[in-house]
Amino acid sequence: MTAANRLTLVRLGLVPLFAILVLLPWGPGRYLAAALFLLAAATDGLDGYLARSRDEVTRLGQLLDPLVDKLLITTALILLVQLHLVPAWVVILIVGREFLISGLRQVAAGEGLILAASSWGKVKTLTQVIAIVALLVEVPQAVLLLYVALVLTMVSALHYLLSNRDLLYRPG
Repeated sequence: MTAANRLTLVRLGLVPLFAILVLLPWGPGRYLAAALFLLAAATDGLDGYLARSRDEVTRLGQLLDPLVDKLLITTALILLVQLHLVPAWVVILIVGREFLISGLRQVAAGEGLILAASSWGKVKTLTQVIAIVALLVEVPQAVLLLYVALVLTMVSALHYLLSNRDLLYRPG
C-alpha cells in the first residue's frame, strides 16, 4: 500500500475521533476537535502531493480520497447543526452540491474522462475548513464565514456545471 493511501486511511480513522471530541460535554473537546480537524484537512493535500510526486496514483486512492474528504466535511457540518451553531439549510445546500458534482464526475467517468478539482473547488474547500474551525472554537460571527463558504460552494458548482455542460447534453 502506498504512503498516500495510508495517509488517506489515517484521515478516515480520524473522522470518528473528531466526532467524539466535538460531542464531548467538556470545554476543551471542541478545541481538540478543531485541531484534529485541521490535521485531517491538511493530510488531504499531503496525500495528493505524495501520490503525484512519487507517481503512486492508485485506483484505491482515487476512490477513497474524495470520499474521505466529503465524509470529514459532512460530519463536521452535521455536528455543527446538532450543536445549533449553523442552520440546517446551509448544510443541505453544501452537501447537495457534493452529491451533484459527484454525479457529474460519474457521468464523466462513464465517458472515460476525469474531472480534476478546479481552483474554485479548492478555494471552496479551504473556506469550508476555515469556517468549520472558526465555528468549533466559537469565533464571534464565524457563521458569516460559513455563508462565504456557501457562496463559494455554489459558485464552484456552477463553474463545474458550465464547464462540463457538454457532458450533460450528450445522448445517453
